[in-house]
Amino acid sequence: MGFFKKFEKTEEGSPETESEIAEMRKKASGGRVPPRISSIALREVDRLEKMDPGMPEYSIGAGYIEFLLSLPWNSFTDDNLDMARAENVLGTRHYGLAHVKERILEYLAVKTLFSRSEFHILVVDDEEIARTNLEYVLRKEGYEVSSAVNGQEAFSMLKQHEFELVVTDLKMEKMDGIHLLEAARRISPNTEIMMVTGYATVSSAVDALKKGAAHYLPKPIDLEELRASVRQIREKKKHMQMTKSPVLCFSGPPGTGKTSIGKAIAEALGRRFSRVSLAGLRDEAELRGHRRTYVGSMPGRILSEIKRQGVRNPVFMLDEIDKIGQDFRGDPASVLLEVLDPEQNGHFVDHYLDVPFDLSSVMFIATANVVERLPGPLLDRLEVISFPGYTEKEKRAIAGNYIVPRQLREHGLKHRGLQFEESAVDAIIRDYTLEAGLRNLEREIATVCRKLARICLQAEGTGPPPRIDAGVVADLLGPRKYSHETAEAGGRVGVSTGLVWTEFGGEIITVEATVMKGGQQLIMTGSLGSVIRESAQTALSYVRSHAGELGIDPDFFREKDIHIHIPAGAIPKDGPSAGITIALALISLLTGRPARRDVALSGEITLSGSILPVSGVREKVLAAQRAGVKTVIFPAANGTDVKALDPDVTEGMEVVPAGDISSILPIVLLE
Repeated sequence: MGFFKKFEKTEEGSPETESEIAEMRKKASGGRVPPRISSIALREVDRLEKMDPGMPEYSIGAGYIEFLLSLPWNSFTDDNLDMARAENVLGTRHYGLAHVKERILEYLAVKTLFSRSEFHILVVDDEEIARTNLEYVLRKEGYEVSSAVNGQEAFSMLKQHEFELVVTDLKMEKMDGIHLLEAARRISPNTEIMMVTGYATVSSAVDALKKGAAHYLPKPIDLEELRASVRQIREKKKHMQMTKSPVLCFSGPPGTGKTSIGKAIAEALGRRFSRVSLAGLRDEAELRGHRRTYVGSMPGRILSEIKRQGVRNPVFMLDEIDKIGQDFRGDPASVLLEVLDPEQNGHFVDHYLDVPFDLSSVMFIATANVVERLPGPLLDRLEVISFPGYTEKEKRAIAGNYIVPRQLREHGLKHRGLQFEESAVDAIIRDYTLEAGLRNLEREIATVCRKLARICLQAEGTGPPPRIDAGVVADLLGPRKYSHETAEAGGRVGVSTGLVWTEFGGEIITVEATVMKGGQQLIMTGSLGSVIRESAQTALSYVRSHAGELGIDPDFFREKDIHIHIPAGAIPKDGPSAGITIALALISLLTGRPARRDVALSGEITLSGSILPVSGVREKVLAAQRAGVKTVIFPAANGTDVKALDPDVTEGMEVVPAGDISSILPIVLLE
């Protein structure tokens, strides 16, 4: 039953039933919800009062009323706009990620400016005394006030300046208040209009309000009502400006801090944090709710989480948005088009609630490993912020400042005087992990801490060494799991090294090529997709068409088969960036010149030998750094991406730009 309140089966008209009905009616009319919601709830209570409590419809109706009244229609948490505090929270929770922190601080700066902005009012009246009195009263309230003697002058001023509110008389020469209202709505739709008139009638009031007036006051003006009305308009506009939040999408490999930075953002803003995992979600009713047609119907996860938090403006994380499924039960990604569109989510309708609920003040943060999987319309609504993999230097700093102290504390070793030396952390990073993120690094450090905890209990008089170095790590974790044989191996004929980008970050691949007797077939193995197969065919066609320039027998393919293999056949591979790697493997094979293993390549090839740009430059360079590669070759068109890399990323490596294949042959192939 989930959120349903358990109602006892009582006889119609019994004291228990009457008490329940009275309690619902009291909640619905108690002023805790907006008037339109109160009227809906009271109508449902009236229907419920006429039902037999033993009927299934009674529990459905009672559960609906409870859910309707328990939603936070008017409840907000005030944002903490202390920039210094927010910067300190983000800095102490995470190392690096400067571009993410900068975006959040920019958001805070905008909200701070809105909170301090002045409220400009234009007073329009052809009577000087009335105009002067209004100016005096409004200035005394702290507003910036300008004035105009008629509608035509006011219209000219609206063209030149933007006002938050126009207080105008209805009857004026040249242009009256109604015509000014209509003209102002065209040129300044965000400006609110308040009508003031000594000829107040029901028809004129209705006409003004229908055409967009925010308020209607008769003369002589009640000053308290004027102050209250202006204050209400100001608070409404300020609220609309302050609560509108961006829709961010954190994209990057696993373990790079996407979820934890979302929690830090909530803490920095002083908001509550919600997280919903969308991985494997297939039924759109999970997000939009079920219609109230049966006992087990429930609201969607969006509104259920909003109800649980009790406020309308939490930081709401939609985790693993790129892993949403799709089948006969609907397309949940299409529901997110409404949820994540700032122009639509102000009137989000859950099927169960069947009443619009304003989600515009919620700060949505989506996370994804690969945003290319998202539908185009959904991706267009997201502001994508990339979370790249960490360099070795960054991993060392994060391990020393965050991971090691946390693991020592969680394993009861905080007061044992143990200290991890830098060599121990380096050994774990290089020999026991091979990842873009930090999850495996934390697991290995936790393993070391568990073994140290056991040694502390088993030791008789002597505990573990106080300083944990690389030798102690090797004794505790055993033989190293990863080695840099790719870069350390010597050059081989027909074998080249490439760089690819996966959802887990950059990866090193090896392309092998061999030739044998046959019937001019190109054989490809390694669980390869259609795009990479086309790249291989393009590479072979380039080699055949430029055989003379490359010093290759033009008839090399006659009565021969060429086999291209990319190891790790259990892992599917696809994409265009292996084109030049395959071409260099073929050229190495057919010229007999070994290809250097400490040179890694990435680029798409054309039939003319040009090298086209690729994506994921930073992740690929980090993969090369982890593998010990000394030289990385990228398309010249990626020069801007290469220049944007931090010095830590390219430390110890040479990055070579290339425009065509012929220019890189001397770098890759040995004599």
